[in-house]
Formats: sequence, structure tokens, C-alpha cells
Amino acid sequence: MRVAKRIAHAGLCSRREAERLIAEGRVAVNGRVLESAALDVMPDARITVDGKPLPEPQPTRAWRHHKPRGRVTTHRDPEGRPTVFEALPEDMPRVVSVGRLDMNTEGLLLLTTNGELARHLELPATGWLRRYRVRARGKVDQAALDKLKDGVTIEGVRYGAIEARIDKVQGANIWLTVGLREGKNREIRRLMEHLGLSVNRLIRVSFGPFMLGDLPVGAVEEIKPRVLADQLGPELARQFALGGRTGHAKAKPPERGKPPRRKAAARGARR
Repeated sequence: MRVAKRIAHAGLCSRREAERLIAEGRVAVNGRVLESAALDVMPDARITVDGKPLPEPQPTRAWRHHKPRGRVTTHRDPEGRPTVFEALPEDMPRVVSVGRLDMNTEGLLLLTTNGELARHLELPATGWLRRYRVRARGKVDQAALDKLKDGVTIEGVRYGAIEARIDKVQGANIWLTVGLREGKNREIRRLMEHLGLSVNRLIRVSFGPFMLGDLPVGAVEEIKPRVLADQLGPELARQFALGGRTGHAKAKPPERGKPPRRKAAARGARR
């Protein structure tokens, strides 16, 4: 198995992030610091990252998380900003996110113990639609939004087909529902700016078949492995060893000392 894939399987990070760690000289195999990710490793290889042994692989599990505004989707932030992961319940295993939401975006963030699964789900080729509620200042008509269905190029960057509809006008603001499959960096904000709108609230409400529902802000709720397996299909379920676990973790608040949690939504997917 390629060393970056092995690191991702251990749930330390995604394969792409593992390749970056290797390029930075932070990964060693059997005491030798790697200079390239082009290396296959045996099951008994001793792998360290930043001098620490690689964690034992975790069973593949996944959660829905209601990310609040004001947190960055990274394990360590060089600017010292609050992160998503430091606010998770202490009894959760180490997880990685399926894609990212920027600091001022809120809503559904999928988490998993398997970095390879995270990488698979975030790829545009997977075809899962991500839906957002968007509040923006300005005016736009449905005809202008409909033109996004053919994609658009902004400052040399090509954005694929986007679904967008007007939900309501509220004073100087307009509420939209936007759906896309790529998820480029700040994609929705740039698209709205292209249309003359200024986004002041952005909420992801679904990622593929999984919905935010009424999951409380900051809470996490485990997705039943069989539900996840059904959505991935038999081949991928076998690849990621899904379907063997039972049970369903209840939603938990992100930090101690907060008000008692409300009961989270029981839905993990729209069937």
C-alpha cells in the first residue's frame, strides 16, 4: 500500500494532506525521512508523522456535524483561530472532514475516521450534490440564476453547472437555494459577487443524501454504518469495510459548560 494511503487509512488526514506532509519532510518510515510519496509500505512498517507513531487504523465511521460560524475546518490553525475539531466531544475518535467549510460558513459538515473515504466523497466525480441556503444583499432575477445551469467562467476559473432559485426577498436581502457538485474554494461567494450580490450568510443544508435537518448548532450525530453503506453501494461498502457496526451515537454539544443539548434529528439520509 502507498504510504500516503496508509496514513489516510489510519484516519490521521486525507491522502492529499498526507502527500503534503511527506513533501514537507514530516513523515518517516522505519526511521528514514521520506522525500517522496512514491513508496509502497509493508503492513509491519514503522511510520511516524512529526516523530509520533501512526495511529492504529480505526473502524470506518461517519458523523453529521452542524458546524457553527467562526470556526476553521482544520486540525491546527497557524493563526490560532478556533477550529472545528477542538470543539468536538472528547470521546470521539480522531476524524477528518469531507471537504471544508470556510470560517464564516455554517451548516452540514461530514466527518469520518477514514481519510480515503473522505477523499472519495469530496471528489466532484462522486456526483453528490451539495445544497446551500444563501442570504445575500442585492437584487437578482431568476433568469440570471438560470444561466448558471450552463456553468460560468469568472476571472479565468471555470465553474460547473449550478442550480439556483430564489426563495424569498426580505428587505434588502434575498434568500436563495444553491446546489453544486464541485465545491471550489469560496465558489458560492464568488458566483454571487459575479451576479452583483454580497453574501452575508451561507448555510450548507445537505451533502449528497445526508441532510442537516434540525441538528443543533455544534452537535454531532453518527450516521449508521448500514445507512452509509446503502448510499455508497455494495462495492464501496466492501472497500471501506462498512456494515459491520451497529448502534447510533446521539447528538452531543461541542463543548463543556454549555446549556443542555436538545435532541438531534434522527435522520442521517433521505431515502
